[in-house]
Amino acid sequence: MRLIVTTTVLVASLAIVAAQAPTRGQDAAPFRIEPLTSPAGDNTLAPQLVTEGDRTVLSWLDIHDDLPALKFSERTTSGWSEPRTVVSNESLMVNPADVPIVHPLLGGALVAAWLEVNSDDDEAYDLKVARSTDSGRTWSKPTTPHHDATKTQHGFASIVPAANGGFLIVWLDGRETHPGARTPAEAGSMTLRAAEFDARGVQRGETLIDARVCDCCPLSMAVTTAGPVVVFRDRSAEEIRDIAMARQSAGKWTPATAVHRDGWKIEGCPVNGPSVAAEGRSVAVAWFTGASGSGRAFAAFSSDAGASFGAPVRVDDSEAIGRAQIQVLPDGGAAVLWIESQKSQLKLRRIDSGGARSTSLLVGEGMGSSHPRMSRERAGLLFAWVDSAGSNTRIRTARAPLGR
Repeated sequence: MRLIVTTTVLVASLAIVAAQAPTRGQDAAPFRIEPLTSPAGDNTLAPQLVTEGDRTVLSWLDIHDDLPALKFSERTTSGWSEPRTVVSNESLMVNPADVPIVHPLLGGALVAAWLEVNSDDDEAYDLKVARSTDSGRTWSKPTTPHHDATKTQHGFASIVPAANGGFLIVWLDGRETHPGARTPAEAGSMTLRAAEFDARGVQRGETLIDARVCDCCPLSMAVTTAGPVVVFRDRSAEEIRDIAMARQSAGKWTPATAVHRDGWKIEGCPVNGPSVAAEGRSVAVAWFTGASGSGRAFAAFSSDAGASFGAPVRVDDSEAIGRAQIQVLPDGGAAVLWIESQKSQLKLRRIDSGGARSTSLLVGEGMGSSHPRMSRERAGLLFAWVDSAGSNTRIRTARAPLGR
């Protein structure tokens, strides 16, 4: 088993930008947090939470007996279903930031994606995908969406369903990197790539979306009525690493454009990616930046399927660790989940595009280096995060009903 623990990197000599205060006063907290019994036991980590239509799936890594296993559970009217195992082997990569996924598809199937090491180098691993048509009892033979055969990184995958019953997968691909390089100029660049699979699990090509992106920041995808969108941390030649979006239109990806130009110059990857959610043509993005010299979390809204964004809204209370998650709400606002620096508190608040913010609510504490998750089902919001007690880690779950 390869266990890699990543931490947020902040650089003191960052470009300074003014942090904008909310344009309107705070509203009362619109949410009520209710704990849920988690299906994941001790020694679990790397949660992922996905809602598609009426189906919600929680997946995670179980690391009992030093043999990791990718497991998942589906939300039912009576709670979480009995966990099922997708894959378990010694090659399974365990990384709290680069996590596996089990995603429901439109035709009723499930698709799973995970990482397996492909050499003695901890920085070399392949992305694997498999499908199940019997609710996860059995799975197809794993395949890879990338076919470069390089011993480099392939990970941080995000998946959305395709209209034909297949799926679209986007990932960070290191085929253009050179791990043994002596200088940054020789190291090459991480790329962002996509592939589509049909309802039978057959791959339909592979596409380069962006030729130079941040090396290990998670990315996020959503589907608008105009097509899929992906948000990620871009990387300029000057090491500006701001959040960008690319959109798929008529089967082709648009050039990436900045969601907001924070101007964050940083010489290393902060392992702190963005989150995107969409409903119709409404899109909301949440992200972290260290451009002011301390951590800040922001969100921005688009009413034209991601073609343009309004001014960012400050999300955090005083200083953020980040790892933000966002979901669009039925009233047009958004719920944002993030980790606040003080006591590593996992917090939730409602915001809207005009800058109004609700009072923040505490979901949990001790989130330090974990990556929380949030999804939205019809009745409310669902949350998953890692709770640490000594050497043991355990995934917790909770919900916040919508409407009172």
